[in-house]
Amino acid sequence: MLSGHASIFKELDSSLRWNDGKEIQKTFVVMPLNIPNLLTWFRILMIPVFIVVFYLPDTTLSPHLKHLLGMTIFILAAITDWLDGYLARRLNQGSAFGAFLDPVADKLMVATALIVLVELGYLEAFIAVIIVGREIAISALREWMAQLGASKSIAVSMIGKIKTASQMIAILFLLYQEPLLGLPIQTIGTVLIYIAALLTLWSMAYYLALAIPQIAKKSRERN
Repeated sequence: MLSGHASIFKELDSSLRWNDGKEIQKTFVVMPLNIPNLLTWFRILMIPVFIVVFYLPDTTLSPHLKHLLGMTIFILAAITDWLDGYLARRLNQGSAFGAFLDPVADKLMVATALIVLVELGYLEAFIAVIIVGREIAISALREWMAQLGASKSIAVSMIGKIKTASQMIAILFLLYQEPLLGLPIQTIGTVLIYIAALLTLWSMAYYLALAIPQIAKKSRERN
């Protein structure tokens, strides 16, 4: 989808129009009900279902089925994440609202999964804080850089892509917990989430190193 969150706020701002210089006529910016946006909304609606699965009594849903369903929902969310972006480009249905909502849905799903894992005792809380904190910080940084007109200077790097891949696989394995094909899935997931946390800190430092010179440059230009 279209990159950057600032565009949606510009779109919303443009809905305010002066009417004969006396009052502001507000018009609603309607979210396009296209396939990509519907997939994004579907991903958000899966979040409460994901939570409920793990909080059902064991008499209603066995631990094995909880792990299996939780992992399945997370995989489905990951597929829709890829699919909505692909369809937006393929069908030319990108929108400012979609560009805003898509990363929000991603971060909500990941944050929810991490919180559930911490609550279940499958993950250390400080790892979740590092990953969620970094997402909040980098999102704020990208928004700030977009306002400065320098958003391209902190485009997604290879470090960020490797971090995301490690993080997603780790969450899947930690959700499933059980050995699979003789592999210690829980142990592999734990190792991968620690690697993801280290890459999270590394990528945050990398983005900050790219952004600081741009921020200093814009500050000098304003002065």
